[in-house]
Amino acid sequence: MQTGVLPLCNIDLFDENNMHFWIADLEGVLEKFPELEYPHKNDFYTLLIVNQAQGEIEVDNEKVTLIDAKIIIIKPRCINSIKINNKASGKIICFSEDFFSLRYNNNTLDQFAFFDREAKASFRLAEKQKQKLDILLQLIQEEYHLKKNETTKVIRSYLNIFLFELERLYKPLGIIKNRNTKHDKIQQFEKLIETHFISKKLPSAYATMLNVSANYLNKLCKEETGQTAGDLIRKQIIIEAQRFLHFTNHSVNEIADKLGFDNVSYFVTFFKKQTQKTPEQFRKEESY
Repeated sequence: MQTGVLPLCNIDLFDENNMHFWIADLEGVLEKFPELEYPHKNDFYTLLIVNQAQGEIEVDNEKVTLIDAKIIIIKPRCINSIKINNKASGKIICFSEDFFSLRYNNNTLDQFAFFDREAKASFRLAEKQKQKLDILLQLIQEEYHLKKNETTKVIRSYLNIFLFELERLYKPLGIIKNRNTKHDKIQQFEKLIETHFISKKLPSAYATMLNVSANYLNKLCKEETGQTAGDLIRKQIIIEAQRFLHFTNHSVNEIADKLGFDNVSYFVTFFKKQTQKTPEQFRKEESY
């Protein structure tokens, strides 16, 4: 697979009114979105629930030939291409990490073995295993198209159940690749960020705690996640800010103070730079 400069797809490619979640039938998906057929990266999670299809899906260096029912997992920043027939049967679900982290802890997705960085990209589904999954998929898709009040919360709950059902099917298979020390170091870093992000906002502070140089930590983050060490710290700050805005009545001033910002205007500028919205805009949109 070519690994030069590859296009990075965002969820709003599929639905310009929704930057965090999308679900659709597999049938005809390449006619609507031909860019998926060519090598690209996503900044979101993708689940392909294939009932029947012909073709091949490639995720990084793993090729998945479509013969029988399968679940295919494409994690953020993986290079992937989807080449399937237009009459394929199944569903495609795309969701951002923010879609979960706003409601649950930011490491919630880490508990699912199939989202591990070292996990293989696909596993088979027996017919009897599909029944409960199909019911959940139908509920998710119906709710997505209803677009009623609380739709986002309902979809998030259904999707959470769906992921746990997948975990029950996946874990007994024991198809996790061997972890490496770099992977473990990144997990240590992420846990430290979650604990200390208010008082420690510079990568150098975490590098000292991990007993590595700041340059090495940054290089490691880029290799393992595609983001810099600073990006991961800023991401945690934004996640916590969004939680305050969504789940509390704290003023923007109070939130800025709780997150360790000396100046509320700097917090607003920081938030807008990371999310393209002001804190008040985010709060207003999430209230619907």
